[in-house]
Amino acid sequence: MVAVASLGLTGCTATATASVSGKSAIVVGVKADQPGLGFKAQDGTYSGFEVDVGRYIADHMGASRVTFKTVTSDNREDLLRNHTVDIVLASYSITPDRAREVTFGGPYYVAHQDIMVHRDETRIRSVRDLTGRTMCKASGSVSTERIVEGLGIKPRLAPAPSYSDCVAKLLDGTVDVVSTGDLVLAGFAARNRSRVKILNAPFTDEPYGVGLRNGDIDGCEGVNRALTRMYQDGTAIRLLQKWFGASGITLNPEVPEYEGCS
Repeated sequence: MVAVASLGLTGCTATATASVSGKSAIVVGVKADQPGLGFKAQDGTYSGFEVDVGRYIADHMGASRVTFKTVTSDNREDLLRNHTVDIVLASYSITPDRAREVTFGGPYYVAHQDIMVHRDETRIRSVRDLTGRTMCKASGSVSTERIVEGLGIKPRLAPAPSYSDCVAKLLDGTVDVVSTGDLVLAGFAARNRSRVKILNAPFTDEPYGVGLRNGDIDGCEGVNRALTRMYQDGTAIRLLQKWFGASGITLNPEVPEYEGCS
């Protein structure tokens, strides 16, 4: 991890049409049901780390108006393509398949996939203990595939629409395990400290990227410049501590190495 602004510009040679760069009003797509990352209150306001980072990016790209709209893991690409949102910050792990559909700025943070279980669970200590246990599979997420296909571990899978539904299943005993990025788990764990725990046994990297419309290279460059400044001026670690400092997970204050705009 090195804090070098030029990393975000590597490979950025083309210019996209209808770029988010320079827009006076930017719509940021965020999750509405992930406490600590993106959460929508009953009064319609959004809060969380990704909400704050999205606002910081939009402000530093010159937007005078920033609004937020709910996205899900299933519709992020569609809402970018049809211009419902301009950028997406929604625990959006950068993968080769996704990078063929959208252009990614960042990552703005590299999370680590971990495991959340019942507070009194003692038999599950690492990902290797998941064989035969019931694990929730959130729609549109790649976290399950990293365990089943990537590591060859075979839990029993229980589908759910989202990670908020997965956590509800964990709390009512329908599933034994929820596994995804530690920032996602930390927000839910903070709300249910007496009933669940995170193992703190990470086993993958989860580079969370800023999704832009496919080919928006100018926008990607602008996002990376904003992210570099966010880490250099201390905003990134302040926001990480604000939202996750009490969770007990290890937080990295260094700017991630960017994927490059292409």
